[in-house]
Amino acid sequence: MVTLEEFHQDFLQSIFSDSESRGLMKAQSFFELVCEDLMHVGDLSNNYEMAEFIKTGCEVYGYDYDEGRKIFTLINFQFFQEDSIETLTQKHITTKFNRLKKFAELSMDGLHNNLEETSDAYSLAFTINRHVQNNLIDKFRFVVLSDGKMSKNISNIPNDSIEDILCEHKVIDIEYLFNIYKSENSSGSYAIELKVPYLEVHNTSDEYQSFLGIMDGEQLFKIYDEYGQRLLEQNVRTFLQFRGGVNKGIKNTIQYKPDMFFAYNNGITATATHVETQKGYITKIADFQIVNGGQTTSAIYAAKKNSKLDISNVSIQMKLSVVKNIEKKSEFVSSVSQYANTQNKVNKSDFFSNSPFHKEMKDYSNRIWVATRGGSQKRTHWFYERVRGEYLNEQAYLTPAKKRQFQIENPKDQLIDKTFLAKSENSWERKPHIVSKGAQYSFEEFAKTVSETLEKNELAITEKYFMDAISRVVLFRATEKIVSKASWYENAFRAQTVAYSIALLSHSIQKRKLFLDFSQIWDEQRLPFELEEVIKVITKKVYEKITNPPPGSANIAQWCKKEQCWNDVRGIDIDLTPLKKMVITTEEAKYEHKSGKKQKELDNGIEIQAFVIQTNIEHWIQLYGYYTSHNIFRTLTITQRDILKKYTDGRIPLPSEKQSKVLYNLYQKAIEEGWEVQVTS
Repeated sequence: MVTLEEFHQDFLQSIFSDSESRGLMKAQSFFELVCEDLMHVGDLSNNYEMAEFIKTGCEVYGYDYDEGRKIFTLINFQFFQEDSIETLTQKHITTKFNRLKKFAELSMDGLHNNLEETSDAYSLAFTINRHVQNNLIDKFRFVVLSDGKMSKNISNIPNDSIEDILCEHKVIDIEYLFNIYKSENSSGSYAIELKVPYLEVHNTSDEYQSFLGIMDGEQLFKIYDEYGQRLLEQNVRTFLQFRGGVNKGIKNTIQYKPDMFFAYNNGITATATHVETQKGYITKIADFQIVNGGQTTSAIYAAKKNSKLDISNVSIQMKLSVVKNIEKKSEFVSSVSQYANTQNKVNKSDFFSNSPFHKEMKDYSNRIWVATRGGSQKRTHWFYERVRGEYLNEQAYLTPAKKRQFQIENPKDQLIDKTFLAKSENSWERKPHIVSKGAQYSFEEFAKTVSETLEKNELAITEKYFMDAISRVVLFRATEKIVSKASWYENAFRAQTVAYSIALLSHSIQKRKLFLDFSQIWDEQRLPFELEEVIKVITKKVYEKITNPPPGSANIAQWCKKEQCWNDVRGIDIDLTPLKKMVITTEEAKYEHKSGKKQKELDNGIEIQAFVIQTNIEHWIQLYGYYTSHNIFRTLTITQRDILKKYTDGRIPLPSEKQSKVLYNLYQKAIEEGWEVQVTS
């Protein structure tokens, strides 16, 4: 099992590698990495932004606004970046919190009037000022991030207030981040105490146990008020998140017929990893996740929060499923979520974590070697990390020698996660305004696009797609470096500049009916000189454009989130003459696409044939028994029956690719219907 010290070392290496490969300050990489983890588990919303402001007695590095709960979060950090884990003392924490509080106070008093309008800090100070004036902040939350470990002497940090607005304090230290890692790779990381009457639903499954409970409106309100987005199942958080509006029908029921709420509403469906009961009540739920009923929760919360309605007489039914095998937690929660939402209009992209896209990308990342660089004789892989912590987890039980080999073959600077990939791909797909809305919005759009593509063509994720996608990541990172080193860059709006610059390059090539040949980037694992020079020109023009928004759009960060901003930027004319050796025609691109699909079909055929041959014949005999004993054999085609019967009888010693595909499809069909192989000793 990975120790805290090993996690700390890996965490630091991730930051140093990210900083080096993207041209960021180490502090910027630290902030981004931690905030993405916090957003992933629901501690931050998808609206978080970086905004640096430092002066005597005043300091802030980022912020987040939870519209549903009217909580404004200000973020600071204490980044030690030492080899050993440092102690985060009371003095460290008090100083950081005081500086955040000072920034909030100054912002409320009009700090933005003294700041440059093109700075991130201006947008933050302006937003706080206006939100306070419009009564849109019920609570400030001051958060300190650190790679150190909080002193054991710090047991409680008392709340205080600014002009009657409550101020809460939260420390995210290395232990907290380690618990997030463990929750992704093992069990849950938090428990909710409550008192809910229940009935246990008896079943014979070894996978889970079920409960039916009755929760009142006040309980649900308090739970969400404390835990927020952490309650919402991560795979569908994008469509369960609170939009600010209350369903009119639900609101009317709460207001006029609260006693009928139970009869009219379907309640919530939830999962957990452990429950504790006492005298007919559920008293504790570990790793509580609402997988269906987001609108119900939203309506009840907003009814009290915004409309000041009495929700004490509202009763909500809760169907709670508790997974018994912790190792299957993620798969179980996602499956319950998907089936619980089948009656609603939910996009397949909302369940993207189960998409074959990830398997394809993982297979290619394990199989495809990168050309050697800079005189090195070691060939390497790009490591595709679907879930944060996979890279570290795969090394957990390796010997020291095997671990060194793994790290040589999978260097940290060639680790790519799905969130960064989404940002890179969306930029190239000319959606910089979506990328500017934040990581979650960007990922949701990417998931939607990929899901639609795979629905039309299951062979779309080819080896060539993988190599081109990685090349676009190289392009994205190189562009980040170019912006960071530019003489005109003033340390603000770098992320927006990069996304818009890549989108403009893509648009300029597309409108000429050409395609960029990414093979040159893949072969060298860096940008050709000519492309670098073009990017330098593009980034400067884009930066000047986006930091001079039209009248009435003084908040640059918000302006960059609008499609109108993209419409303005794509009007910039770019000279592509230097890239004449790097672009190909439509016909050449079509040929490469067809070649990639043919190779994918060949790979699939061989892989399926290997699966059939390598699967124990006893499993195929059980499969034949499944189809015949369940009276569904007659639903199969004559060809399917014939091939399955002959193969189990041993009359097809080496099935062809076509025969293998028939057998493979029957195998997968049975699994989807609930069939399981019985392992015999």
